[in-house]
Amino acid sequence: MSVLRALRQVTASSSRAIARPAARSAPLRFVTVQLAPRATMTAARAFSISARRFSEGSTDVVLSQKLAEELKYEKEAVADAPGEPEFLKTFKEQGIWEIQDVTGNDEVTLVRKFGNETIRMMFSIADIQNTEEEPEYEQEEGEGGEDQPLHSYPIRASFSITKANGKGSINIDTMCQEGAFIVDNMSYYPDAQLGTELTAEADWKRRGLYIGPQFDTLDVSVQEEIEKWLQERGINENLALFVPEYSEYKEQKEYVRWLDNVRNFVDA
Repeated sequence: MSVLRALRQVTASSSRAIARPAARSAPLRFVTVQLAPRATMTAARAFSISARRFSEGSTDVVLSQKLAEELKYEKEAVADAPGEPEFLKTFKEQGIWEIQDVTGNDEVTLVRKFGNETIRMMFSIADIQNTEEEPEYEQEEGEGGEDQPLHSYPIRASFSITKANGKGSINIDTMCQEGAFIVDNMSYYPDAQLGTELTAEADWKRRGLYIGPQFDTLDVSVQEEIEKWLQERGINENLALFVPEYSEYKEQKEYVRWLDNVRNFVDA
């Protein structure tokens, strides 16, 4: 029995001797655990920096260069031109129509007073881009030796006429081409706000109303009198020549602005 006790004591003392170093090594394992998150944060930081460095697409630089070249070309093309073209100065000096042009919009509004009437005209520069070229037709006309208008492409233009002391509005849809307004139809709205309001709701309500007959189906004498009525209000050849010139002028400015904005976005 004494031998067994001795063996048990030796075994217990050996176990305690082995356990003590294990307990002392615990702090070392604790230090290792503390260092692990630092290594992870360093790796995450390195990945973040790498992501920022390599966020550019392979085509960004080339696209930016092409946009810069086109922008430089467009600016040089108008570098020698005056700040405001002569046709625009002349139009403003006449003092008949007020130009309402918002940068970034493709629609232009002209407003004037005629007695107790307010006349508004709207047209869009988008019609320039939608026009299909007809080189063969232009060549045949040039061979004839006849002078052709500088701007022969069609631009849709709409007019609204309201009276201060009267209800309702007259709306006229036209096509501006070759120095003339070709009337498509002439409609009357009993509610002036409905006839002039530029909202989706108003447009939906107008669609359900009778807009009048096609202009070319009217009696010729009625057509002639309506045309005289419009000309007296400044809806004439001078205005029809101004619309395409101003459309090209504005479209050029908006194109340069678009090039600059897209290039800045790509470079950001």
